[in-house]
Amino acid sequence: MDKRIARPRRAWWQRRVTWIAVAAVLAAVALWRWLPAAGSTDIAASTIETGEVTRGPFDDYPPVRATVAPRLTTLVGVLSGGQVEQLLVQDGAMVAAGQPLAMLANPELRLDVLTREAAIASQLGSIAGEGLGIERSRLDRSAQVSQAEYDLIKARRDLAIRQQLFDKGIVTEAGVAGYRAEAEYQARRLAQLRAGAGTEARITATQGQRLADTQARLSGNLAAVRGGLSALTIRAPAAGRLTNFTLQPGQTLKPGDPAGQVDSEGSWKLIADVDEYYLGRVAVGQKAKADGMAMTVSKVLPAVKDGRFRVELTFDATPPNLNRGQTLDIRITLGAASRAVVAPVGGWLAVDNGAFAFVVDSDGTHATRRPVKLGRRNPEAVEILSGLNPGDRIVTSNLSSVKGDAINIR
Repeated sequence: MDKRIARPRRAWWQRRVTWIAVAAVLAAVALWRWLPAAGSTDIAASTIETGEVTRGPFDDYPPVRATVAPRLTTLVGVLSGGQVEQLLVQDGAMVAAGQPLAMLANPELRLDVLTREAAIASQLGSIAGEGLGIERSRLDRSAQVSQAEYDLIKARRDLAIRQQLFDKGIVTEAGVAGYRAEAEYQARRLAQLRAGAGTEARITATQGQRLADTQARLSGNLAAVRGGLSALTIRAPAAGRLTNFTLQPGQTLKPGDPAGQVDSEGSWKLIADVDEYYLGRVAVGQKAKADGMAMTVSKVLPAVKDGRFRVELTFDATPPNLNRGQTLDIRITLGAASRAVVAPVGGWLAVDNGAFAFVVDSDGTHATRRPVKLGRRNPEAVEILSGLNPGDRIVTSNLSSVKGDAINIR
């Protein structure tokens, strides 16, 4: 009869259940490894950049691109309206102070000037006539005094002769009395004339001064009226290069219209627009450098437009040859270099102004969001006040699309 033979037991690693369990564990690990955790986002490693947080020297300066501009610009204005009759220089020419630039035509102004000039000339003629009358009166009074002095001398001489004859008994007292009366009369007459001449001299002096003042005012008015015609000549207000001079023959201008400008040639300044982040930190007197040239901030315009404010800088020494409109990359020194914890700049600063950063773990496969407090920044680095430590590696790319607190780097 048949006998049952018992099979030998297999080892645990040879059992199917064991292999099934191992496969299940491996599948679970793979799923945990490759499927994103809740609240995390998968990002390809090739699409992001990372940088290391370090401790080192930090240079405090803003990135600025400045434009070369004339240090002084003087506007060319139109003093009197008219029609452009003749252009004497062309746009871009070097001009001297007071040099004629254009001639205007204004027939109405010319007629008005001639009319007013004739009226003022008539008044000046009347004043001259009054002055001549005063001078004639003074000469007449002087002649009367001289005649009275002569008459007195003659009367006294005649009296002296009669007195000698009287003393010798040749003539009587009656013959002397008439001459004595004549001498006394001439003396009184001379005294009265001299007194009247003094009073008249004081009056005529006051009147003459008033006439002189009036004549001076009228002469000034006449010069001003004639100057109205000179206003038809547009002149350069300063020496330099004439720009924006776009007048055309026949063009009509009104008083106060701009006709161009004169830029200082060889004397330059820099104009730069600075990010509003540095508003309050850039001040007049701060130093700056560009291509070995030293300069100083001379003006800060705090008005912010499109996220930037404007500053002006002047050169500390005569710069080399520059051209208007040329751009220079400059560094405005905001403070001395100091050691600090710094991180590289990048797109991550554009997200909430760098309020957080994604810190990469040690194996480089995950990164978690961490709040960060920033300080100063320059074009290469940003100062870390808290939230990051030297040795941390952060994602420097812009991760504004990430909503969770973690990313998986694949």
